[in-house]
Amino acid sequence: MKYVDEFRDPAAAKALLAAIDRLAGRLGRTLRFMEVCGGHTHTIYRHGLESLLPEQVEFIHGPGCPVCVIPMGRVDDAVWLAHRPGVIFTTFGDMMRVPGSRGSLLQAQAAGADVRFVYSPLDALKIARDNPQREVVFFALGFETTAPATALTVAAARAARVDNFSVFCNHVLIEAPLRTLLETSDLTLDGFIGPGHVATVVGSDHFQFIPEEFRLPIVITGFEPLDILQAVDMLLTQYAKGRCAVENQYARVVRPGGNPEALRALAEVFTPRESFEWRGLGAIPRSGYRLADAYAGFDAERRFELPAQRVADHPACQCGLVLTGQIKPAQCRVFGTGCTPERPIGTCMVSPEGACAAYYTFGRISRLAAVPRS
Repeated sequence: MKYVDEFRDPAAAKALLAAIDRLAGRLGRTLRFMEVCGGHTHTIYRHGLESLLPEQVEFIHGPGCPVCVIPMGRVDDAVWLAHRPGVIFTTFGDMMRVPGSRGSLLQAQAAGADVRFVYSPLDALKIARDNPQREVVFFALGFETTAPATALTVAAARAARVDNFSVFCNHVLIEAPLRTLLETSDLTLDGFIGPGHVATVVGSDHFQFIPEEFRLPIVITGFEPLDILQAVDMLLTQYAKGRCAVENQYARVVRPGGNPEALRALAEVFTPRESFEWRGLGAIPRSGYRLADAYAGFDAERRFELPAQRVADHPACQCGLVLTGQIKPAQCRVFGTGCTPERPIGTCMVSPEGACAAYYTFGRISRLAAVPRS
């Protein structure tokens, strides 16, 4: 298949659903698959896939939304930076409305801070070149998917001697939170719908630890409806055959060893932090990036000596439980009432990859109608 409409072909979907139904019936029990990436969550609920699949297949949300996993304290740090005199603070648009304890970046902008949303770190670098008398800070976040673009931009800034440019680095690594979930959680899982975008950089082999150490299958998966259905079929087939392996459904993009140029850029510009705080998971060792010492001059945390105060998330928000698969969004006590996309309390309702936003936007909560809220 080469075109988007082929990945949404009703006849092909019916054939896959029939195969899934046969496999699920033979297996005779419910299998719970975690879709790691928020992009998968939105595909599932936008296209109603959870309603088409047999009841023996259940989707569990995972910690793969890069905006959602940022804790409130890091948002507070961003707002603090945005209010520094002479700073132009740049960010991706989906971070503008994420609430911190002292408001959001959008509210900081309304209060007079120079906050601008950009489409790439290169846009932020151009702003720095165009405003040599101002300090330009880029809010860098995301998994290994977006980190190479930040790395290449920082390298370009050093090569061009753009000394008024720095990065507030919040890039995170996919393996650490998955290990933490599997090692410390009492969550029962039967397999993973693997993050296709991350795997384009790190490669499908990066996830061998899941079947080798935890005896669970994982299928690296694309983001169209037929991608998800084929991944479910592949996972059920592994169970039917008694197999447990990494399989690559997204072979049109993902290679076993990933993208070597991107990996080289990451290794040059970044180094793992001793620890990074995650919403819902707490501090996880070596789970995030900071700039390597050779690029320390472009590190906003060193340049501005951030207060780095950590605060608890909003007491009513249960994003952490959603991100770790312990509850579904509609089971949150403030879902759709105190917390909506217009007035969000937590990150999962703000981000375009957030599970709560998917549930709210596409209304796929029928299976939870009889489930009490936490």
